[in-house]
Amino acid sequence: MAFECQEGTEVSKNLKNCEKDSCQEQIEAHQIIISKGTLDSYHKNCITSSYTAKQSPCNNVLSGCHQSITDLPPALISEILNCLDPKELGIVSCVSPILYRLASEHQVWKEFYSERWGLPIVPTPLGAGFSDKKSWKELFVEREFRSKTFLGRYSIDALHGHTEAVRTVFLLASAKLVFTSGYDSVVRMWDMEEGLSIASSRPLGCTIRAVAADTKLLIAGVTEGFIHCWRAVEGLPCLFDLRGAEAQNTEFRLWEHEGPITSLALDLTRIYSGSWDMAVRVWDRASLKCLKVLRHGDWVWGLAPHDTTVASAAGSDVYVWETKKGIPLGVIHNAHVGNIYSLARSHTGEFIFTGGEDGAIHMFEMTSHCVDADIVLVATWIPHSGPVYSLAFEFPWLVSASSDGKMSLIDVRKLLRTRRRALGKNASRVKHVNPNSLEPPQRMLHGFGANLFSVDIGADRIICGGEEGVVRIWNFSQALEIEQRARTLRGRRLENRMRRRKLQIDMNSKGGQTDQCSVAAKKKSMHGDRSAWHHKRGISSKLKA
Repeated sequence: MAFECQEGTEVSKNLKNCEKDSCQEQIEAHQIIISKGTLDSYHKNCITSSYTAKQSPCNNVLSGCHQSITDLPPALISEILNCLDPKELGIVSCVSPILYRLASEHQVWKEFYSERWGLPIVPTPLGAGFSDKKSWKELFVEREFRSKTFLGRYSIDALHGHTEAVRTVFLLASAKLVFTSGYDSVVRMWDMEEGLSIASSRPLGCTIRAVAADTKLLIAGVTEGFIHCWRAVEGLPCLFDLRGAEAQNTEFRLWEHEGPITSLALDLTRIYSGSWDMAVRVWDRASLKCLKVLRHGDWVWGLAPHDTTVASAAGSDVYVWETKKGIPLGVIHNAHVGNIYSLARSHTGEFIFTGGEDGAIHMFEMTSHCVDADIVLVATWIPHSGPVYSLAFEFPWLVSASSDGKMSLIDVRKLLRTRRRALGKNASRVKHVNPNSLEPPQRMLHGFGANLFSVDIGADRIICGGEEGVVRIWNFSQALEIEQRARTLRGRRLENRMRRRKLQIDMNSKGGQTDQCSVAAKKKSMHGDRSAWHHKRGISSKLKA
């Protein structure tokens, strides 16, 4: 119950009967306004009596002011927690055990995880130590922690086996497999942890510019215009018989493109392919038939699907298509000076990244409406002195590979505001950033020859391949182990500090009690000495008399 204090106001006459009438009737009938001069007397006469009266009906009303958020209905608490970001939820969980349980078990952590990295395909997508029994909060915290290791120490593993330049690399992080190919027309499969070659295909006869894979299908796009596909061995996910005899049930080809295939992508039901025949084709994985043909005005260099849309780069333009109807939702003309050689997209589909012949990297935000999509330029970086041939994105890191032999790592977190339900579905997530104050890439990786053609990122690794024919794996797991040890030590120090603090508080409380007892004993002894002194003085005076 709150009261408003203002100067020049008077207390209502009915306040004298506060204890006689119920507080509920007074609140509904009168607006209580108290002046500064009469506030003290009012608190003494009415508020104190109403709080101390056990049988007063005012007691029930005023007791509501001591209620906390945990007394609210669970549905209302859930809606309140939905409006918080991960950092705020973490702060709320530190308030009390009840709020810790509510904030930790809330389903909003699943939304936070999926909007950054997408839902995991397999129960253990993050490597050793990650279990499907962990909560979404634990998965989110661990994945967020892993994302910081790309600024730490690393080691480099070189994979030798290709006889010519490597044009494409693909990292299947859930299975810890790396697929590479290039001018030697051979697809190779590597173990990501050990850096060993697992299998290699027979030569397909021409350059392979694109490779994509999931746990059930591996596809490669070649310059002769066909897509070569391998199905996983039945009952053994991620196991592809690359050297087996060509058979209809495990190995097949898709023919319809009229030019070299430059880009490939997979989802659960579709295959997407882009070609220099100025078309993107959408295939059905079950029937292996072409469902849609998306015509462009120039060579298609890259594509990135999401849900029912696919983004593509053709010439210097960026397109966003609706795949079911085959119509463009939005087009950006002349996004780069020259061709757009690379394109990447976030897991939510709302951010599109392009790298061009001019050495620039653009970040676009797409907000969809009923029919059209608004595509807005958010930021631009120019970290390279040559064309950007490849881009890869895993929240929050955007990695680029260029013909200058360098790779750049860009953290996009500072450009984004946290998604809240109150913002609305189509609200912009990007902060208003001054282009002149935009931070440069957080890290540049050197040590290559010229012409890096392809790059991928995931599972504490960055994979790249280029003209020298060597595949390099930048391993940041060492930084992860160092950070884990440092975090464990910080936790132990904090635990010891809290233990010492609790012990000190207990000792102080016991010491305070003993101090009070000693003071009381001293006072008693002093009073006893004075009475004895007065008694002796009285006796001596009598003797003298």
